[in-house]
Amino acid sequence: MTSPVLHAEGLTKRYGRRLALSDCTLSVPPGRVVGLVGPNGAGKTTLLQLAVGMLTPTAGTIRVVGGRPASGAAQLARVGFVAQDAPTYAGLSIKDHLRFAARTNRRWDQRMAEDRVAALGLDPGQRVGRLSGGQRAQIALTLAIAKCPELLVLDEPVAALDPMARREFLRALAAYTAENRTSVIHSSHLVSDLERVCDYLVVLVASRVRLAGDVGELLAGHHRLTGTRRDAADLPAGVQVVEANHTACQSTFVVRGDTPVNDPSLTVEPLSLEDLVLAYMSQAVTSSRPDLEATR
Repeated sequence: MTSPVLHAEGLTKRYGRRLALSDCTLSVPPGRVVGLVGPNGAGKTTLLQLAVGMLTPTAGTIRVVGGRPASGAAQLARVGFVAQDAPTYAGLSIKDHLRFAARTNRRWDQRMAEDRVAALGLDPGQRVGRLSGGQRAQIALTLAIAKCPELLVLDEPVAALDPMARREFLRALAAYTAENRTSVIHSSHLVSDLERVCDYLVVLVASRVRLAGDVGELLAGHHRLTGTRRDAADLPAGVQVVEANHTACQSTFVVRGDTPVNDPSLTVEPLSLEDLVLAYMSQAVTSSRPDLEATR
């Protein structure tokens, strides 16, 4: 059996009385592009910083590509990380960044880095502080992937970019993952961006994992049911209600179930990825029902 690229059990991070991450149990298969979604303050950045070793757990365990995060030089070499602000050194040139990275990363691929800079149409002698936000994000991505990691961790690196810069960043990411089959965990609150590149989904709300699994399987297992107003208890057997909305005459449910719904009084519709994410996010804020727990 192939080992998970990230495996957490009971992972918890607390700052004083505040829980940033609570009892997170999650196993992510290798070779996938994972979309990590959730509202602001859900714990996404905390989970990713635990994964790359920038934070240590208050309780529980986490292993990434088979090892403890940041446990040594060999482990650090196996993980690439791009933070939300795409950190670079404003006073250094692009060439300086590549030279520094070559000296600090044992698996560095100089040819890959130079080819990416050339493809971006950038002058290697230009200072990074004079680049646009999108260009700096592309340089940060170049530094992360040219170290040839087994896992690439992206913490909302396109959140502050304009739509064109976001599209170019995601295009570069898709091309890289298709060619190299590197595992990726990509945090974002922009579900439309994740739809372009991700095949595995993790929904994190209020410091807890609410849903995790293959995108295709999750979409196939969820539907929207619409019909005359009724209680959830009156729905066909075998479905779990994720979200319910009612008007005076009509009820709409987002449900999960493995068996077809054959009730002529109900209209059954598929969900988009955004529909699915919003259903879990909105319901999980106010409910802790067992049917909202994550798929393990």
